[in-house]
Amino acid sequence: MSPHPSSPLDADGSLNDAAQSLGLTLSAPQLAQLQHYAAQLERWNRVYNLTAIRDPRGIQVQHLHDCLAVVEPLRRQAAERGWSANLAVLDVGSGGGLPGAVLAVVEPGWSVTCVDTVAKKAMFIRQVSAEVGLPNLRAEHARVENLAPKPWQVITSRAFASLVDFVGLTRELLAPGGVWMAMKGKVPDDEIAALPADVEVFHVEPLSVPGLDAQRCIVWMRRRPA
Repeated sequence: MSPHPSSPLDADGSLNDAAQSLGLTLSAPQLAQLQHYAAQLERWNRVYNLTAIRDPRGIQVQHLHDCLAVVEPLRRQAAERGWSANLAVLDVGSGGGLPGAVLAVVEPGWSVTCVDTVAKKAMFIRQVSAEVGLPNLRAEHARVENLAPKPWQVITSRAFASLVDFVGLTRELLAPGGVWMAMKGKVPDDEIAALPADVEVFHVEPLSVPGLDAQRCIVWMRRRPA
C-alpha cells in the first residue's frame, strides 16, 4: 500500500483511543487507512455533497467513531453464525461509504459492497477502494431493489430509510439465516411496530459512541422462523 498523505485527523491519537474504548485493536496501517479515507471524504465533500459534516473533527466523531461502534457487535453476530472469516456485507444507501468503508478497513477478510443510487457517491467509493488500498470494498451504482441476488449474510443501513422500507427493498438479497443491521439514533418504536409479520427484531443494541453525546442503537432483524 502506498504511503498516505498526512491528515489532521487523529493528530492527537484520539481515533486510536476511541477504537480502543470500543474494544478494537487497530494496526498502524489500519489507522492510516481510516485517516486517508476521512481526508478523501473531506476533500470530495468540497465539490460533491457526500455528507453534511465537513470539518475533520466532525467527520472523525460523527462518522468514523459512529461506524467503529458497530464493529464488535457485528463481529459477535458473525461469530455466532460461523461467518467471521468470510462475511459478505451489503451497505444500502451507503452515501460516502458509511459504514461500509470503515468495516472494510477494520475487517479486510470481509467482502463489503456499497450500493447507492447517486453515481458520484458510487464513484467516490471506487476511488476510496483504489487509493486507500481496500480490495475487499466495491461499489454498485444502482437501486438496491434492482441488484442481482448474491445473497448477502448481513445487510446494513445507516439513516437510509424506515425499517419497513429497508427490509422490503432488500428481503430478496438476504441470505438464508442472514440478518439486517439497521443503525439508528433513538430506538424507532413506531418503525419496529410497523414491520411485516415475517420479520422479527431479535435484539435492539444500545451503542455508546466515543465523543458523541447522542443516542445510538442497532436494530437487529431477521426473517421470522416458519
